[in-house]
Order: sequence, then structure tokens, then C-alpha cells
Amino acid sequence: MGCHHGIHTPTTRREMLSRCALGFGSVALTSLLGKSAFGNLISDKNPLAPKAPHFAPRVKHVIYLYMDGGPSQVDTFDPKPRLDRDHGKPFGMHIQPTQFNNIGKTLKSPWKFKRCGASGIPVSDLFPKVREHVDDLCVIRSMVSEFSEHTNANYFLHTGLGLAGRPSMGAWVTYGLGSENEDLPGYVVINGGLTPPGGLDCFASGFLPATYQGSVFQPKKLPVANIRRGERTADLQRGKLDLLRKLDKGLLSKMGKLDALESSIANQELAFRMQASVPELTDFSDEPEATKSMYGVDSPHKQTQVYARECLLARRMIERGVRFIELTCPHVGGADRWDQHGNLKRDHENNARAVDQPIAALLTDLKRTGLLDETLVIWSGEFGRTPFAQGANGRDHNPYGFSLWMAGGGIKGGMTYGATDEYGYHAVDKRVEIYDLHATMLHLLGFDHTQLTFRHSGRDMRLTDVHGKVITGVLA
Repeated sequence: MGCHHGIHTPTTRREMLSRCALGFGSVALTSLLGKSAFGNLISDKNPLAPKAPHFAPRVKHVIYLYMDGGPSQVDTFDPKPRLDRDHGKPFGMHIQPTQFNNIGKTLKSPWKFKRCGASGIPVSDLFPKVREHVDDLCVIRSMVSEFSEHTNANYFLHTGLGLAGRPSMGAWVTYGLGSENEDLPGYVVINGGLTPPGGLDCFASGFLPATYQGSVFQPKKLPVANIRRGERTADLQRGKLDLLRKLDKGLLSKMGKLDALESSIANQELAFRMQASVPELTDFSDEPEATKSMYGVDSPHKQTQVYARECLLARRMIERGVRFIELTCPHVGGADRWDQHGNLKRDHENNARAVDQPIAALLTDLKRTGLLDETLVIWSGEFGRTPFAQGANGRDHNPYGFSLWMAGGGIKGGMTYGATDEYGYHAVDKRVEIYDLHATMLHLLGFDHTQLTFRHSGRDMRLTDVHGKVITGVLA
């Protein structure tokens, strides 16, 4: 009997499968953990891992062309013949309190409007190249804002609240969707030279984890400071980063969940990967010369060159899965953004010249590559301008009725939506609020804006607060 003590009855195939069934999942899990994206997601709960929206999205990405300062609606996309008839006369409507008190006479547009495309939508001579794409644009002429001062209006446009401290729309998008590229940020701001009034808080994560804040790039060869590897070899830098990660995790285990520290760990890892991805992203040598010329990279105007690089960089980011990209304006000498309280003709022309060719090229390129079908492009300032003069040749701020346009997946092109009065002063038909713009953007990305929430201070917070409705009339 003792001789048979160590002998076991052979296991049958049925018994083996019964005992090992649960182990097969571990084999698959081990394979997934070998990939950094899944490894981070499972071991570290990577906040930028791709996430599913509430329903099937129409678009995957957003490019926000922010026109800092407030372009004039009656000089760009909302022509008003009444201004021509009343030019130089006292303004014919009650004047709301303005930002400044130097109120002048009714001021006609210095530019002619031309109807283009099959839709025949009139667009100002300020944008001769953009208007060639008018059949792809949905021009909303009835936008309103709650603020007539730049800083508050910028916070409101970007975050849904006229004060600092709330998450920006780009932060909400990456919070909801994560990122498609683990080697690049999900939310990028390409700074052409002008940081909006309100500063970097316009692009902040607010009460969301810091991982979701905008990463600021410059439109140049190395757009991120200190992106070059500091150590002699990647292995040496990887070793230092691993040590730092180990120390940070030790601190987390003692102190519990700390957003600043957890986000710092995630950002350090992302920065390490960006050292390889960013130089390739911003190397335009693989772009055909004809493409670069179409954008205006070789333009004789420096500001056009800057914005051309911004737009081309945005397209390359979309190709690589970046979710939300905002472009700021280049600094045009002699002009204070689009904020023309004086010298309207000179400075609106200089600002338009900087962006017209690059934006038209971006639309052409996105459409050519099929990316426009999965990208929402928005052109907007924080408010518009008055149809009467400030002084002799400027326009004051006007939040009561202004224009923006959208193009891309899920949007009806070749149409206008809403209207202002005969002077272009107040929205009078199909009034659209900033909350509605945010709700529509989120809808196209696959979200019910009332359900994309984050618990903060005992309340489920959202980008649209307790407001907002999807602008169904602009949806394809």
C-alpha cells in the first residue's frame, strides 16, 4: 500500500477543462496587460483610456477655430442692407448698455457680400476662400451670450459659466470619450500667439481630474517645451521615470487618492511617450509641397504662415486620434485680436487674411481624406459687434446677436439657421444660447448632455449646467 502512496489517478479531459476553464481568461488578460494602454487601464485606471459614449456618435473629433475678440457678424456672415441705407444716421433702435460709451452713428459694412455655391449663402469679401466652402457650412446667425466683457464671455463660451473654475468643453469631451492615441493628449490647444482674456483657465479641467486639462502646443517644429529627451538613452530615462512612479505610488498608498499626484503620474508617463510621438507629428517633411502651399505655410504674410501651421497640425492630430483641438489666433501687429473698437476695416482685414486661406485648406483637406465626416469644425468668437459705430470707425461688443458656423459630420451644410433683426443687433428668430451649442456638440459626439455628469460638491455637475437643448434644425 505504501508503494502506491504518491501515485494519483490520471486526470480526465473533462476534469481538466472543468478545473482550468477560469484560467483561460487569465491568459488573455496577460496578453492585454502587455500592451501599455490596457495595462494602465487595468492596473492604474488610466483616465484617458477610450470610452464608449451614450449612443452611436456622428463625429469622433472637434476642431474649434476660436476667433479671439469677437468678429463682427454684420461684416462676415450676416449682411444687412438696412445698414447701407442708414449709414451715418443716428441708430434706429434702442441701444443697450455697451462696454464703452463712445457711441457713434449707424455704420455700414466696408465689405461687399457675395453669394456662393449651390446654396447661395452670402459671405463677406473678408473670406473669399472660406466662402468657396459655403455648401459645407451651417451658419448660425442667432447666437447670444450672457456677457459683453471678454474675460467673462470667454469663460462662458469655453466652460458654460462666466467665472473661472469650471471644466472647459475640451476637458468634458476627453472625460467622456478618453483618447484614441495613448502617445498624445486627448485635448490640445494650439496657441498661435494670443492667449484669450481669462488665460489658461479657459482650457482648464476645473473640478475634473487634472489629466483632462488642455495641453498647450505651439505651431512650430518643437511645439512643447522640453520635449527633447534629457538623458543619454531612453533606458536611462525610463529607469528614472520608473523610480519616480514607484515613489509616487508609495505616497499614494499612504495618503489615499490624490488627484494632483495621480494626474502627475499619468502626465509624466504621457510626456515620456510624447518625446517620440510629438517630433514625428510636427515634422511636415512628409507633407506634399502642394498641400503645405494650399494651407499657406509659404505665404508672404507671417500671420498666415502661423495659422497655416496650426491648421495643418490640427489635421495631423485628427489623423492620430486627438479628440478636441482648439486653435487660437496669431498676433496681428497693430490689432487687438478681432476686437476692433477702432480701425475696423484695416484690422478685420488683417485678421481675416491670417485665417481665411488656412481654414479653407483645412476644410478641403478634411473633405479630401474623408475626415470631415467624423470631425466637427466650429468657427466662433465669444460674441459679436454692434451695428452702430464706436467713435467713427470701430464697433463695440455685442452679445445680443452674432454669427458662428459649423461644418462636418452630422451637420447640414449649405444652410443658415436663425436670424437677427434688420440691423443685425438682436437675435429675433431661433435664438441659440452657448448652452445649446455645447449640447449639440456633445450630441454629435454621442452624448446626452444631461447625462454626462461629474459629482462635485454634492451635485452632479455638467457642461450645460441645468440648461441647453440640442439644435435639431442644424442636424443632417
